[in-house]
Amino acid sequence: MKFPRHFGRRLRRGLLIAAVVLLGLVALINNWVINNTYSYIYDDWSLLPDNDVGLVLGTSPHTRSGAANPQFYGRIHAAAQLYQLGKIKRIIVSGANPDASYNEPRAMRRELVKSGVPPQAIYMDFAGFRTFDSVARAQVVFGLDRVTIITQRYHAYRAVFVAKKLHMKVAGYAAPSEEIGTFSRTMAREVLARVRVVLDIYVLHTEPKFLGAPQPVEKDSNPPPDTDG
Repeated sequence: MKFPRHFGRRLRRGLLIAAVVLLGLVALINNWVINNTYSYIYDDWSLLPDNDVGLVLGTSPHTRSGAANPQFYGRIHAAAQLYQLGKIKRIIVSGANPDASYNEPRAMRRELVKSGVPPQAIYMDFAGFRTFDSVARAQVVFGLDRVTIITQRYHAYRAVFVAKKLHMKVAGYAAPSEEIGTFSRTMAREVLARVRVVLDIYVLHTEPKFLGAPQPVEKDSNPPPDTDG
């Protein structure tokens, strides 16, 4: 079946308008997430509010090329620094562990211990499959109503946004890392993830993939027993 020439022009024009509208919505949502959370994220530890618990968001220890991942080690360094400075007293490491060869929480715990954090002060969350899950589980499973989120600034905007919408008292600490390029794969993925988290909260009313039994974090001066050997 042959369509008239003007139909093709209208179709292209409609697709172009739809693409422009979609890109505009993506930009608006991203600006909203950033503007809503910017003042809650700190680069200077001396200005960071004290909290009992820090939440370190997971990522791989290695890049695609197999090199050490600066984002992973930046988060470890930041969490250990805050613990040693007394800005946090407990640490939850939250990430994915899809198989025996890949386990983000155990890798984070291992490096934190190497950095001088006592094993007893570290809690592992093995069901932090997404940033949304990590933050929601900190509230529901670990019983937190306030938390310091530790990750790179570009990622902290989304994590802090989730915590705020869950009515948690939250501060974000921007961990050091290499500069993330505006047009990099990582930033493109983050831009889309911010859109998704807004849909999760306001449209889809998403729940974490897995909750399980409560594991409240001890908040007194005595650290919990080391349960990881």
